[in-house]
Amino acid sequence: MRTSHRFTKKRSVKNGLPPGTLVHIGDTPDKKVQISVIGYSPGGVEERQFQYVDQYLDDPCDSAVLWVNVEGVHDIELIRTLGDKHTFHPLVLEDIVNTVQRPKIEDYGDYLFIVLRMLRSNEEGDFTSEQLSIILGPDYLFTFQEGIDGDAFESVRDRIRNGKGKIRGMGADYLGYALIDAIVDGYFTVLEGFGERIVDIEEELTLSPDQKSLHNINAMKKEIIYLRKTVWPLREAISFLERGDSPLLHDATRLYFRDVYDHTVQVIDTVETYRDLLSGMLDLYLSSISNRTNEVMKFLTVIGTIFMPLTFLVGVYGMNFKHFPELEWKNGYFVLWGLMVTLALLMVAYFRKKRWL
Repeated sequence: MRTSHRFTKKRSVKNGLPPGTLVHIGDTPDKKVQISVIGYSPGGVEERQFQYVDQYLDDPCDSAVLWVNVEGVHDIELIRTLGDKHTFHPLVLEDIVNTVQRPKIEDYGDYLFIVLRMLRSNEEGDFTSEQLSIILGPDYLFTFQEGIDGDAFESVRDRIRNGKGKIRGMGADYLGYALIDAIVDGYFTVLEGFGERIVDIEEELTLSPDQKSLHNINAMKKEIIYLRKTVWPLREAISFLERGDSPLLHDATRLYFRDVYDHTVQVIDTVETYRDLLSGMLDLYLSSISNRTNEVMKFLTVIGTIFMPLTFLVGVYGMNFKHFPELEWKNGYFVLWGLMVTLALLMVAYFRKKRWL
């Protein structure tokens, strides 16, 4: 089981700085920032890739809906340049580069600013976590990712490219729904892997609990706390998108956000269930260790009880008195052995009858 440093990102570097100061907090990927642009309308799709913000600014895409995805938020100057170009509030830019934000939604009038976490499972059953910042405008949508390889949006890109579903005939708010829905669906995948790990640990606790089992339980408790902190605030944000009065959200799209809200509640219920299971598993581990200790003590007690009369006999006939009547017996040695073996067998039979052995 793995405990990631995602739980311990520090934000103390911002202490004492004025609001709106851009300071990157989080991991810095070993690659340059990538800017991908997808513009689409019912009639077609246009895609472009940029490595430098100047290239993007000099060659804008002219489409009905524009999706700009920025991979990597560690380049402060790039984020500042984009913010100045599109007049994004400095507090928005500050939250984008600070990757330890709580999931939330803020209404700035001309656009909505949404922060949530994108979770993706890996082959080991663990998951990676990445902050996603979304700026939703009338006909555009910006997404800012930390720069971890891959994301949960490939299915959305395929739907745009191939014209599947309603996405190319709807506005930017529907695109925002599609992205958030893909993220919430990813939560279910992560929780499925989490559930399989819980089943494995339960089997370990039943068969052979050890220190490794305790380590695994503690590691998973940290992860479930992290998941809980991720999904609980998301419900509030989705509720705003479903019931808020922002003119950027059309009534037709609110129905889809209602479905995402239901999925979010299901995720929360699953997280709470797993949290209770882990708490119960810790109690089960302590009970299993206690039962094993009791079994060992019972076995040692039975063995000690069997040898107690034998030790008494050996002690009696090991005393150094000069006159011992039995010492003159011709077969005394064999009689004593027979007596001790008989006593041991009788006691073993008695203990087995009482099911103490």
